[in-house]
Amino acid sequence: MSDDVAPDGTGAGTPRRVALIADAGFYVGPALSRLLAGRGHDLVLGDPPAELVAELEAAGATVEPVAGARNLARPEAAPRLVQAALERFGRLDAAVAFSGQIVVGRFTKSTLEDLRTVVAGCLEAPYLFLRATVEAMLPRGEGQILVITSASAARPTPGAPLYSAARAGATHLVRNVAAEIAASGVQVNAVGTNFMDFPEFLVASGAADPQRRQAIEAQVPMGRLGTMEEFASFCLPYLDGTSRFTTGQFTAYAGGWA
Repeated sequence: MSDDVAPDGTGAGTPRRVALIADAGFYVGPALSRLLAGRGHDLVLGDPPAELVAELEAAGATVEPVAGARNLARPEAAPRLVQAALERFGRLDAAVAFSGQIVVGRFTKSTLEDLRTVVAGCLEAPYLFLRATVEAMLPRGEGQILVITSASAARPTPGAPLYSAARAGATHLVRNVAAEIAASGVQVNAVGTNFMDFPEFLVASGAADPQRRQAIEAQVPMGRLGTMEEFASFCLPYLDGTSRFTTGQFTAYAGGWA
């Protein structure tokens, strides 16, 4: 672990901040890893591609990869990530997770198994992640946790009612946890996305087809899909130690849709 000057003003001799990204190989994970490394963080990364690890280390970050931790609905996954941070670096300053599986379809055509699928991925996984990361940060009295949910948590979502409901539950869980521990100095916030340009959304929505994509983009007030790089930049203040006076917040990141 190197002792460089960090963006929050700490200087030589002060340990670099340590950030945990539960899934560094998917969604916003790679882009966020690069930004945090550039902000002077060492990193604990769940299932990172080898080439990403090499890139981050070349940029000066110390990286602790953790294999097999992608599925946060497994009770052992989040504790393994936290344990890796504490064993390698002796601290955990920031942690971010995204989870869940997009399940679409009308409520009247849904099944109990559909509901159980979205609850496991969209509610149980954030719960387990919060339990592990909050427990690690409370003794130090500081830390930043960001749970990425969905903008569908903020409004009824035709075609994805179970998914929207489970995401709303996760968002409200974040706000409850934040309120419970606010006096400790640990921040807990949520950001919810929709209409993001990544493969799973394109497949689930049919936006891989250019005509279908045009119709979907027409639903977005800003008229386009969001990119992973700009979303990573939006997440940064929730994690990099530069903004320590907000907790219990949910922000939709969906081009004005929510």
